[in-house]
Amino acid sequence: MPSRSSTCTTTDSDGIFLARPERAGDGIRLAVKDLLDTAGLVTTYGSAIFVDHVPTTTAESVRRLETAGYANVGKTNLHEFAYGITSENPHFGTVPNPIAPGRIAGGSSGGSAAALAAGLADAALGTDSGGSIRIPAACCGIVGFKPTFDLVPTDGCFPLAPSFDHVGPMARSVEECEAMLRVLAPSFASVPEPGTPRVAVAWTEDADPLVRSRVEEAATALGATPVDFPPNTDTYALFTHDVAEVHRELYAENAELYGEDVAVKVERCLTITEAEANRARGARERYREAAESVLSGFDLLLTPTLSSVAPPVGIGDAALREEMIRFTYSFNALGWPALALPCGAAEDGLPASAQLVGRPGEDGLVLAAGRLLASLVRGTPTSA
Repeated sequence: MPSRSSTCTTTDSDGIFLARPERAGDGIRLAVKDLLDTAGLVTTYGSAIFVDHVPTTTAESVRRLETAGYANVGKTNLHEFAYGITSENPHFGTVPNPIAPGRIAGGSSGGSAAALAAGLADAALGTDSGGSIRIPAACCGIVGFKPTFDLVPTDGCFPLAPSFDHVGPMARSVEECEAMLRVLAPSFASVPEPGTPRVAVAWTEDADPLVRSRVEEAATALGATPVDFPPNTDTYALFTHDVAEVHRELYAENAELYGEDVAVKVERCLTITEAEANRARGARERYREAAESVLSGFDLLLTPTLSSVAPPVGIGDAALREEMIRFTYSFNALGWPALALPCGAAEDGLPASAQLVGRPGEDGLVLAAGRLLASLVRGTPTSA
């Protein structure tokens, strides 16, 4: 069996795909994060423990897309067990960033974002527990959408922190994400035109200068009003308690097979007490009330997705994590829908990313506003 420092063999040398079907079917090319089960196709969850794991059933989200004419072209590399924001995987290699060599692809859904950015897929599935769809979308210059909590089923997805976990679409346009969501969530209803949504904007002052400029230009285009929206960290003990419950037995039996950076985090999670988790549950409810209060009178919130463009490879998850989830984690705690989309060139000529957020169930409005914003960034008329 591989040790913690060992490297497992992938099916590709590019670091993006971990397994591919012998023959992809006809249809829209779909990349599937290797956290989602696929019957008859190796599914590792980014872990050396599951290097030979072949599920007998397919995750419900994947099944729905395949039934609708999407064709799985491969399982994409990720941060081990989806617990990280760099997709530097010690077992399967670092996911490359096709638009910025030497920079991270973001995580944990880094392979899905990279497959889109490299033109290897037309649509992709990711998961998001603290930013894991939106962070790689921002790093790779693509679009990623975290739906309202529980809108898209998580059946057949290896959990990270179940009360924070979301499955969602990634693509090269808002329209493509929306088309996927119509399949993933039959109850979802598109909004043909956003009208004139009342938009609040926050947190731009905490971003790097050019990222700030691009997001503030987007805010101006949408007529946004600055607000003091509270960030959230008081619920993190609940997140880590969720992780501990997922990994408690698996880690006890296979600790030596975990990569170092994930092992350190899991060990920390295992120290969280039930009392600490309960306090965080209470903090989560209070945060929901505070967030609703601040957004009273507004339909949507606009923020940067990340404070910077994609950082260089090699810095590591521990050093980057707090800053990289700074603008994303709060909306996992809330369970609100959040869309990340590129909004212009920033530092080093790399894309800045804007994040549009709505209240639970307002997925259609968020995506409609995203279509509008994308058209304003491109300088072309919006389309339904």
